[in-house]
Parts: sequence; structure tokens; C-alpha cells
Amino acid sequence: MYLKKLKIGDVELENNLILAPMAGITDLPFRSICKEFGPGLVCTEMVSAKAIFYGDEKTNLLLKTYGEKRPISMQIFGSDEESMGYAAEKISKIADIIDINMGCPAPKVVKNGDGSKLLLDLDKAEKIIKAVVQNSTVPVTVKFRKGWNSQNIVACDLAKIAEKCGAKAITIHGRTREEYYSGKVDLDAIKKVKESVSIPVIGNGDIDSEESALKMFEYTGVDGIMIGRGAMGKPWLFGQISYFLKTGEKKLEPSMEEKLEIIKKHINLAIEEKGENIAIKEMRKHLSCYIRNFENASKMREKINKIDKQEELLKTLDLFFEKE
Repeated sequence: MYLKKLKIGDVELENNLILAPMAGITDLPFRSICKEFGPGLVCTEMVSAKAIFYGDEKTNLLLKTYGEKRPISMQIFGSDEESMGYAAEKISKIADIIDINMGCPAPKVVKNGDGSKLLLDLDKAEKIIKAVVQNSTVPVTVKFRKGWNSQNIVACDLAKIAEKCGAKAITIHGRTREEYYSGKVDLDAIKKVKESVSIPVIGNGDIDSEESALKMFEYTGVDGIMIGRGAMGKPWLFGQISYFLKTGEKKLEPSMEEKLEIIKKHINLAIEEKGENIAIKEMRKHLSCYIRNFENASKMREKINKIDKQEELLKTLDLFFEKE
């Protein structure tokens, strides 16, 4: 059976379905909502090691985990060994697992030599992994893409480096930095990485249904799967995949009433965490995902983007779901 417990260092996950770290998405409210549907692990948004090094208050807020069900992985990014080592020492006091980001394709990250830019400098990548492992008291994992572009495919090399440096698991996204999120994920690249190391390998990319989850497991032989964009607006996907892998049957989608309750809970958690003004604005991207594929989604998005009060937003959602 593909659904099983997964051990990363000395941390045992209840299952091998993992919520990916996503900047601006996987905050405490969203992680809490996803946790209700049973992933074995959730990850924070990526945080800058330099910001931790300099004691940035906004960055500290990204690391809040009050009352959150464990285990939690915290992802750090950077290309400076000193700040990455410092961040690892500090973060390992509050995280169950530390993940190193070597896959983010965003220009503002790459231009500083961070994220997927490290795929072009494996010597530096090695030094960073060593610095994090040496300074962490919890297991360290590394998340990366298959390469910078089609001429620079380095996934297997980086996987071996990570294992040699003491990483306890790796996550491989089967695209290059140049591809961003276009085209199809390269399952062959993920399969090769799985075959090249003995530590757990987690497959990532294009998992948005029960079938795509099963295909990732069957084709690549990975030890676990990481779900990112597929869970946006669909946090119940973890429960659906889990049920499908256990039984071979599909679980029904939540009813409209159930979906509305999930959305309202998400809104309320966000307001509790960030206050009405910030939360309502930040929820717009989530709400846009929750209602995608609905008949009147585009008109509803226009309305949502003009609302800045909780009461008005909840009433608007009630009316929308009554009509759908």
C-alpha cells in the first residue's frame, strides 16, 4: 500500500502526504484547515535566514505555531552559510523538521543567489546543507527542482550531496527553474532521484487529484508526496487522496454546505490571527481558489476584491453559495 507512515530522521509522520511550503499561502490558518484533512506533515511559508539573523519581526510572525498540531516543518532560504547556520540553530528550537529551499523560482529570490539559483552552484549548495545540518538539533530536509534549465539537470547530483551532508530526506519538484510551473512535471527525473539515494524521497509537482497522486507513487517509487497548488481552494484533497490510496475508491467532494463551512472557518481563523483588515485582503487569493470552476466565479471574484469587512464578506458568500 502506498499510504504509510514515513520516518524522517527521528520524526515519524502518521502518513506520507505532505503540504508543501508556499510563500503567502501556507500560513497558520491555512495549515490548520489542511490539518483537519489529515496530511502527515505541513510546512510553513519559506522564511529568509538573513531576516532571522537580523531579528526581523515580520519574519518571526511567519514562524508562529500556537496550538498547532505537530509535526511541523519550517522552511528557510538563503545562500549565506553563516545566516543559514544561525537560522537553523534558532529554528530547530521550535520546529520538528527544518527544510532548506533550493527550488524557489521567484526572480526576487533568485537575484540574491537564493532558492533555485543554488542549482547553478553545487559547491555552495553543499556548504549550506552542511552548515544547516551542523547547527540543527532536528532532522534537515532539502527541497529542490530537477535543474536550472534543460542544459543544467543536477537533481541526482544534488540529492547525493544532500544525503552525504546528513539530510534525512529530500523533496524533488520535477521541473526546471526555467519552466516555473509550465508544462508537465517530469516523473522520470523524480524516479532517477529516488534510485540515486537511500534516504526518503518525496515527489512534488502536479498532484491535484487521486489519480495524479497514485501515478506519482506508482511510476517513481517515491516514499511520499508533497502537494502544493493542488491543495489551494481544496484542502480536503488530502482526505480524498488518503481514502483513495486505502480503498481504491473515491471519496465524495464535500457538499456546498460543507465547503461554505470550511471557507468560513478559514476566514475566522485568519481574522483571529491577523485582524480583520489584513486577513480579509489576504483571504482574497484563497477565496478565488475555493470558488474556481463555479459558474459565476469571475463575477464573485470582482465582488470579493472590493470587500474589506468580515460581516459583508460572510453575507456575500452565503448568497453566492445559495445560488450555486
